[in-house]
Amino acid sequence: MKNKKVIIFDTTLRDGEQCPGAAMNLREKLEVARQLARLNVDVIEAGFPVSSEGDFTSVQQIAREIKGPTIAGLARCVPKDIEAAGEAIKPAGKRGRIHVFLATSKIHREFKLGKAKDEILRLAIDGVKRAKAYVHNVEFSPEDASRTELDFLLRIVEAAISAGATTINMPDTVGYATPQEYGSMFKHVIENARGADKVVFSAHCHDDLGLAVANSLAAVQNGARQIECTVNGIGERAGNASLEEIVMGLKTRRDFYSGLYTGIRAREIVKASRLV
Repeated sequence: MKNKKVIIFDTTLRDGEQCPGAAMNLREKLEVARQLARLNVDVIEAGFPVSSEGDFTSVQQIAREIKGPTIAGLARCVPKDIEAAGEAIKPAGKRGRIHVFLATSKIHREFKLGKAKDEILRLAIDGVKRAKAYVHNVEFSPEDASRTELDFLLRIVEAAISAGATTINMPDTVGYATPQEYGSMFKHVIENARGADKVVFSAHCHDDLGLAVANSLAAVQNGARQIECTVNGIGERAGNASLEEIVMGLKTRRDFYSGLYTGIRAREIVKASRLV
């Protein structure tokens, strides 16, 4: 199996902040971002720049001040979102990443977007290419991947890779999957998608059924090499996969997880947890 390092993508400042009562001001966000850098996370998803002026400013400040981790801004596959994310992360230079997402499951295509498969494919390709004009490092997420038909998931992943995506994140957006299902989805896509060997696959799980950590670990056992998580597992609804459980699970049971490891400084976990 390729690379044993699991990239830790921290979304405390974006998805975590969507937890009721977890909103932070700019000073607090910078303080958390500094602690995440001390923790040695690989990627900090600093916010969703188009969503508000405050979010744009905080992403820009984090991109300017925080050294070390890659700084990511979230965007829908919409020109104004991608433009805002590109501008906000500009101060990070080569450490900037734009994370574009687009719903792909049947239920989301019909009821959220009202769009057919071909239109979704076109939007995904356009979104990735547009983001690529700002940064080399582009992550693409087929939202609600775990409820997307496997044949369509394969098509959209291949389209995103050929458009230039460097990371493919397949989220369990509504916390619906079980570890066996989620792991086998990664195995299937990684084994069958053209260009899969050129990108990093990522897991992003929600804890609605209490399975976010188990699902994330099932994904890395099946070839994912990035896990998206939050400090204390905060996040919308029941929360996200918890950074400390993921990191300590891999660290404590390296024997079971075939030597997979993270670059996290475990001694900084308690400080990060208390701060958040």
